[in-house]
Formats: sequence, C-alpha cells, structure tokens
Amino acid sequence: MLLAHKISFFGGKGGVGKTTCAAAAAVQAASAGEGRRVLLVSTDPAHNLGHLWGMQFTDTPTLVPEVPGLEVVEIDPAAATKAHLHQVEAQLRQTMPEHLKGEIRKHLQLAENSPGAHEAAVLERITEIIEQAEHYDHIVFDTAPSGHTVRLMELPELMQAWTEGLLNRRDQSDRFSQVVRGLGGEVETSVDRRNNLIRQTLLRRRERFAALREVLTGDDCAFYLVLLPERLPVLETIEVHRQLEAVGMNVAGLVINRMAPTNQGKFLAERAERDQAYLAMLREALPGVPTMTRPLMNTDVVGTEQLREFFAAP
Repeated sequence: MLLAHKISFFGGKGGVGKTTCAAAAAVQAASAGEGRRVLLVSTDPAHNLGHLWGMQFTDTPTLVPEVPGLEVVEIDPAAATKAHLHQVEAQLRQTMPEHLKGEIRKHLQLAENSPGAHEAAVLERITEIIEQAEHYDHIVFDTAPSGHTVRLMELPELMQAWTEGLLNRRDQSDRFSQVVRGLGGEVETSVDRRNNLIRQTLLRRRERFAALREVLTGDDCAFYLVLLPERLPVLETIEVHRQLEAVGMNVAGLVINRMAPTNQGKFLAERAERDQAYLAMLREALPGVPTMTRPLMNTDVVGTEQLREFFAAP
C-alpha cells in the first residue's frame, strides 16, 4: 500500500510515529530493486531522521551508507527562508530604482521572521524537490504535525490565487500606462520595462504553483495519515482527512501504529480490545480509505534492520 505512488507524504499528530513510518517506507522502496533512487525528505523543523541512523543530515541530499540508493534531506526552514528572500531581493533589485535598493534589504530583513515566511520558503523548497522527481523512483516526505502540514498543503492554491490577484492589478496598471503613453506619444520607459519584468516574474510563479498543485492532487502523489489507536489521534485524523480532501489531496491510506497484541496478558488484552474499537470507529468514519496497522514494538525502532522489521511486521 505504501509504495503505490511516486510521491508520498506521511502526516499526522505529533508523536505518532510519522518519521518511523516514512523512513521504513523509504528503506523498503530503495531495497525493492537494484539501481533504485529514493529521496526521503523531512519538512518538520524538529528533525528526527538523523536519530534513526545516527547521522547528520542537511538540506543537501545525503546517502545512507547502509541503504544503497537512499538519500535524505532535512529542510532547514530558516535557511530556506534566507535563500527564498535572497532570490526575492535579486528580482526586486532588477525592478526598483537605485535609491530604493537600501530599503529593499531593510524590508526583507523584517520579512524574514514575519508570519508565514517560513511556510512560504519551505513550500518553495518542496517545489524545487518535486521538480526534480524525474531523477528518483520515489520521493517520501516526513512532514510536521497535522496543523502545519494541512496549512502547507493549502498554500499552493492560496499562492496561486494571490498571484492571480497581483497579475490582475498589474494588467489594470499596464492598461492605464498605455492610455497615458497614447495621450502623450511617449515611447517605452524604464517603468514600462520594470512592469514587464514584474509581470514575467508573476507569470512564472503562477505557472510554478499551478504545476505544484497539479502534482499534489494528481495520481502520482498520495498522503498517508499516521495515528495511534487512541481517542484524540483518531478524532484528529478524521478531521485532517476532511481538510486534505477539501484541497484535493489523495489520502491513500491510514497507518495505525503501535497496535497492542491480544495474547500478552489481561492488561494488553484490554488495551488491544480498545485499539480494535478505535479501528472500527475509523473504518466507519472513513470507509473508503485503506488501513494498515503496525504492532506495538518491544524496542525502539532505530537503524535500517529494525526499520525493515517494522515495515514487514504482520
């Protein structure tokens, strides 16, 4: 179930095992055949992938020596924001008068920690990664807790609509400029050239966000919700499923983690009975969504071999 799509997102409430599930799926995908290339990406500011292998990961793809073909990226929101604003500054410097260039840097420094800046930058980085999908057999995303991830999945549509609004205003401004030029018989000015550059930039961004949204809502992309068989994760999963479907995401499955065994004494038997009740609740609320359960393990899941065992567990 977990390897049916080229691009997979693993999301859910904090602490339910998203990182373990995403990493296990990535290891399995990389091990499915010789010469395969798989990219495992963490979008969570509180990265945990490095802890699984005892390695240091960065924003640059790093090979996991134990798993041929598996590369790992941990997106740094602060670094992504700086890179994003640097790109914005370079574009603005081409369009603004010389005497305002100092103001550009001042405003962008203020924007670095403004609400939504990190989310927009992380979205840009995700877009860059997905645009390189042709180089990989699978791309697996280990995402931040549910609220952050839902917001991230909503951003392509919001950014596309926002860019459309800017383009409409730019069209109105351009038409007004043409009327003024027609009255005065003026040739194209530096302002006109600046406006054309702004328009070209907005058009490229609109096309980029439209392409990203098409990928995220297409047949090659899927979202898997990871949860525990407990009341709050179950209720949150049902709500997150509704929100993701509202933005067109394909929720391809649920991974119910840490299911208690039924043959290990009265305490665990009672817990297993409760787990089954929540599983039934999920299946009733989300009848069309495939489910996959992972057992409660007797050790921490660390390293490649334990990730393989976790993926293959009955």
